[in-house]
Amino acid sequence: MTGKERIIVFILAALNFTHILDFIIMVPLSIYLMPYFNISAFQFGILVASYSVSAFFSGLIVALLVDRFDRKRSLILGYAGFLLSTIACGLASTYGLLLASRILAGLFGGILGAQVLSIIADLFTYERRGRAMGAVMSSFAVATVIGIPLSLYLTNLFHFNWHVPFLIIGSLGVVLIPFMIRFLPKMADHIQTGENISRFNALLKTMKVSIQRRALIFSCLFMLGHFLVIPFIPPYLEFNKGFTREQIPLILLCGGIASFASAIYLGRFSDKKGKLPVFLWSVFLSLFLVVILTNMPDMYLAVALGFFAILFMVVTCRIVMAQAMISEVVTQDQRGSFMSINGSVQQLGQGLASFAAGIIIHTDKTTHRMYNYNWVGYCSVAVLLISMVLGHTIFKTIDKTEVRAEPKQIFQEVEITD
Repeated sequence: MTGKERIIVFILAALNFTHILDFIIMVPLSIYLMPYFNISAFQFGILVASYSVSAFFSGLIVALLVDRFDRKRSLILGYAGFLLSTIACGLASTYGLLLASRILAGLFGGILGAQVLSIIADLFTYERRGRAMGAVMSSFAVATVIGIPLSLYLTNLFHFNWHVPFLIIGSLGVVLIPFMIRFLPKMADHIQTGENISRFNALLKTMKVSIQRRALIFSCLFMLGHFLVIPFIPPYLEFNKGFTREQIPLILLCGGIASFASAIYLGRFSDKKGKLPVFLWSVFLSLFLVVILTNMPDMYLAVALGFFAILFMVVTCRIVMAQAMISEVVTQDQRGSFMSINGSVQQLGQGLASFAAGIIIHTDKTTHRMYNYNWVGYCSVAVLLISMVLGHTIFKTIDKTEVRAEPKQIFQEVEITD
């Protein structure tokens, strides 16, 4: 990468860090929110799903318009709205207000992920995209390594005040905006001009191209299988397995470090060996880890640290590979709208996962102990197996490390007219 490219990737990674942290912080905060509001697993699942479902709808709406505007401007406006919503979460005093704030945050958050991935895909060729995508997606690992443990530490420091993490995330984002304005390039080469361009062109094109339709189905199923077990890991560790609130951040920290290394080095490895093989192996290994997680025997802290390090490493690897492959099923002029649609269906998958897990899991109102978490794990394995098969059929013609057809050859399956 050039020096300018490194700065851009760093800014996008920092933005992704705050965006992802705002979403995933809900997972560890479950051990505070459920007792604080005295809510069930289903009500907490609704709280998590509300963000994803609202992001699904906003992503679809943005997909109709996003490729008509400069990516930089769309990113900054969406990020500003997201920060205001996050601060509103930090000021919420009731379950209803927090739910409304999460819905609002999801409306703006649904814009951000697609814009970041579109910018990376536009700036970097497929052969270099694994490294760039890995660097940006490593913000997930950084959010886990630094963001979650630090947020939980500050929450404990301020007498279990769960409002603190949201206020800190909002403050960090405000500091980031001037750097976005200064260093991100104007990106308008993808804009098509002409009076006959329909506002529904993006959706129509996606629906007409077979590989794009199948990629969206794959994306939704993959995120559904991925997210089924994740929201309830912290309460499961505390209320079922007996780990303390001081030990849980340490477990997540260990997993985040392994996740960070996975995003960086396996991203580079995939550029040489192929993204599809790395994806398939990571999903296959994760199946066994999910079963162990949801049927976890009592174990020492040291064993739990090692287990979650492996789990987070494999999970991050499969996400990075999936995103890199999905971004290649579309041409540059459609990429913003398609990635927005893709982000929407991923959010839909996450929302459905949280909702389904909340229905399956039952909690004791007094002890908050969870039941049926193992069945959530079995559902996750089943969905991930389907996504493996579907992913192999979709991306086997795209993922070639030596000789690969130009993107335009892939999209000539149908003739698209307005």
